[in-house]
Amino acid sequence: MTKVTKQIKCGDLYVGGNNKITVQSMLNTKLSDIDNSIKQLELLELNGCDIIRASIDSEDDAKAINIVKNHTKMPLVADIQFDYKMALHAVKNGADAIRINPCYIGSEDNVAKVINVCKDNNIPIRVGVNSGSVKKEYLEKYNGVNKLSLVESALEQVRIVEKYNYENIVISIKASDVRLTYDANIELSKRTDYPIHLGITESGSEEDGIIKSSMGLGSLLLMGIGDTIRVSLTEDPVREVIMGRKILQYLGLRPYGIEVVSCPTCGRTKVDLINIVKDVKKAISPIKKDIKVAIMGCAVNGPGEAREADIGIASGNGEALLFKKGEIITKVKESEIIKVLLEEINKLN
Repeated sequence: MTKVTKQIKCGDLYVGGNNKITVQSMLNTKLSDIDNSIKQLELLELNGCDIIRASIDSEDDAKAINIVKNHTKMPLVADIQFDYKMALHAVKNGADAIRINPCYIGSEDNVAKVINVCKDNNIPIRVGVNSGSVKKEYLEKYNGVNKLSLVESALEQVRIVEKYNYENIVISIKASDVRLTYDANIELSKRTDYPIHLGITESGSEEDGIIKSSMGLGSLLLMGIGDTIRVSLTEDPVREVIMGRKILQYLGLRPYGIEVVSCPTCGRTKVDLINIVKDVKKAISPIKKDIKVAIMGCAVNGPGEAREADIGIASGNGEALLFKKGEIITKVKESEIIKVLLEEINKLN
């Protein structure tokens, strides 16, 4: 059952509560490289990104916040490492949220300045830890990196912010280990009502990262844990967004364009199903209709699956039956499958 967390406002979006689960990514440009940052922002937003994060490592990066925000509707989260002054500059220049680790930005006076400026501007603070940033005292107390040392480290960050009577908080616990991330976030969810940001950190490149993120994020989301997610990949950030949206789509949590279902090939397959599916997916990628398309390779399960989809084909020997909303429309030659399928997809509302 989904746990209802506190609702916080980030830019024009609400995170937590009963609101939709949002998808995040992070720019891999320096924000002060304004032209390239804007290009990446626009492409990320086009592909379904809801919230964008950017490293703020200099005053020039902070000053760029206001400029790039004019080119996107996405809230911009300023990612701060160590230098509290960058947080102050970021808020001054219009950041919609701040990501900090209060334990690593200096004296208590510096921490107070950051929290108070966020409080004055009513912008959220994302706190948390990953498996590489657990404090030594918790490593010793709980015998290494595990769910308890991670959760206690994260909750310490929360208590620091709460000390200043501020509760506009999002929490994140990440590890590169899927099971550890899973266990830690379950424990965290039991002990807090703040919105939780999910991710598998340092998950790797395309194949490894997608598998790890799908297992880790998917299992937690199915338990009702998680209010905002990032699929962290050593790839183009656009791939992070697409994979994040697809995870939500396949869990039935948010639509994301056309879903293609297709069967694995076997000795009964009588058409070039692999290339048909590849060509159809490439052709429909710009189409944002929320429909299901079934491309089936033989007559065993093909007609049933095709009949359940909005549009579907069930292939035979060099030809296929075309189904639309459960009804047989026509018989199609193999050479015309892609053309006819695309025509029928375009006819659907």
